[in-house]
Amino acid sequence: MKFNVSPLTRKRWLQFRRNRRAWGSLYLLAGLYILSLGAELLCNDQPLLIRVNGRTYLPFLRYVSQDELFGNGVAARPDYDRLARDPAFLATPGNRMLRAPVPHGPHQVADPATLEPYRRATLTITPDAAIGRLNLTQDGTIVRSVGCEPFFPGAARIDGLRLAEHWRPTPALDEALAARFANREAPALTEILAPADGMATGDAPARLQVSLLAYTPRQIAPPTVRLSLRTPDTPATGPFSIRLDRRPDHLRVRDTRAWQRIPAELQPGLMDWMEGACTSRTGTARQTIPWQGGTAQADVRLESIAWPHRPVPGHWLGIDAAGRDVLARLLYGTRTALNFGLLLVAWAMLLGLVIGAVQGYFGGWVDLATQRIIEIWSALPFLYVMILLGSVIGRSFSLLLLCYGLFNWIGLSYYMRAEFLRLRQRPFVEAARCQGLSAARIIGRHILPNALTPLITLMPFSLVGAISSITALDYLGFGLPPLTPSWGELLQQAQQNRSAWWLILYPSLLLFTVMLLTVFIGEGLRDAFDPKPRTRYR
Repeated sequence: MKFNVSPLTRKRWLQFRRNRRAWGSLYLLAGLYILSLGAELLCNDQPLLIRVNGRTYLPFLRYVSQDELFGNGVAARPDYDRLARDPAFLATPGNRMLRAPVPHGPHQVADPATLEPYRRATLTITPDAAIGRLNLTQDGTIVRSVGCEPFFPGAARIDGLRLAEHWRPTPALDEALAARFANREAPALTEILAPADGMATGDAPARLQVSLLAYTPRQIAPPTVRLSLRTPDTPATGPFSIRLDRRPDHLRVRDTRAWQRIPAELQPGLMDWMEGACTSRTGTARQTIPWQGGTAQADVRLESIAWPHRPVPGHWLGIDAAGRDVLARLLYGTRTALNFGLLLVAWAMLLGLVIGAVQGYFGGWVDLATQRIIEIWSALPFLYVMILLGSVIGRSFSLLLLCYGLFNWIGLSYYMRAEFLRLRQRPFVEAARCQGLSAARIIGRHILPNALTPLITLMPFSLVGAISSITALDYLGFGLPPLTPSWGELLQQAQQNRSAWWLILYPSLLLFTVMLLTVFIGEGLRDAFDPKPRTRYR
């Protein structure tokens, strides 16, 4: 049977091809779909081919046990990652193993040992703050001081000194001291004091933090008031952290600006100490280092290996909350989303076309009765129906496709009904009736080819709605079974793990790209089928 293409169809096709954005989007979307169809050849924890003892197997196509490979009586599946590193397997002549470019399956849990070389380290420098306390008499004389030597350098004895001769009290501190000596209620207070004029600073801190506890009146006013002294934390003197990346033979500093705060003479020894600590069993260590005339505590700690895990070599898009490779889950999820979308669109278009054609062609009581049934059917809550059927029958791809398809055709049937109502009064339809042709032949051979324009132009936008629907249902937990790779399931994990940026970035980016390409294709089809830009008035 020869298939003839009408000149109008060829004209529309050429017009679509002239739209570079739509034509390029079609190529990209088709390429992405073809890649997803061959996901087993790109992302798979099972070898594509393995040759053992002169026999060749294709484990990615069928299950191959250890007994079948080595004759050891073990029915379990071999650990191909360990087998690929086994010296005995590699040393045997003729043994071969061909792995996928990404040797991780969508259900394979990553081995934490493979992530060991990529654990990041964090160095935290915490300067030791000088802390002391003293009692102050009403005339400002210091008595019963403990640990205050760093704040009064060069003083042989601190008791008996006057605080105002070394540190300039603030008005708020003077007011608080006066309230306490007068036996009046006063709240807690923390003030920063500057050195007094003429004070020999030496190794003394540039600022002094003074704290007083809250005071409640007593029967007798206190003869002295206790003050707590310490070195205030500032961005220059407070604790700070430095992030480091592990490399096979050294540590690489990621925060170079923070690293420059460490004196140059301390950096080589500190780096050697950290490299030794990172190779220890605990991955943590602490030591005291000289720091700005005093001391500081240097703590190094390796990050823990936990799921989800950030992207590392071998897992280029990261690992999800269950320890599975995100790239493999995305690729298999792309196939699931596009298969669902295309099948749903085909199923909805078929139902909408048949029902809309019957309504529009026959009209009358057939149209009226069918329209009332459609209105009742569209009033049913789809999500509740899906939850009910999923709890009774179980969640599956086919059930979700069937249930969603039973509701998704309604909008398309309206367009087809309108087209058939418009075309059934045309002269060519009347001529076909006069020739005695059957209703099915008139609908299929005469009216339908002229009524496909809204169906074709709406198809890409229906595909966008289908893909977004399956993603949303998976995100809400009412879609595919839990182990099925899907974009919505990754987005749901991202909500539960807010710091795992890769779980929100890559699925969202892929979803946005697919939907954007589909919209571009739809716009190109709409422009190609629109006669107005090519209509001339004479």
